[in-house]
Amino acid sequence: MTNRTTQTVVHFPFPFLLPGFDAPQLAGEYRVDRQEEVIEGISWLAWRGVGAFIHLPAIATEGARRQMAPINPADLEIALEKDHKQS
Repeated sequence: MTNRTTQTVVHFPFPFLLPGFDAPQLAGEYRVDRQEEVIEGISWLAWRGVGAFIHLPAIATEGARRQMAPINPADLEIALEKDHKQS
């Protein structure tokens, strides 16, 4: 099975909290990796999401230890919508 990882950057103007996090994360830009696998058995190339990770802390944070935390992409979208409605 063929897999791929795509990386995007999301922007939170305000602190945010995702399910499973112990504390809110600071406002800023965060890298998000989405893992996908090819859907086999169809006549065109299509991908389905199988996982996602957010890089913590925010990109601009210096001197902090970096980590990747697994997230649900739907939870990320809800948090982004909620955050942008605040602005």
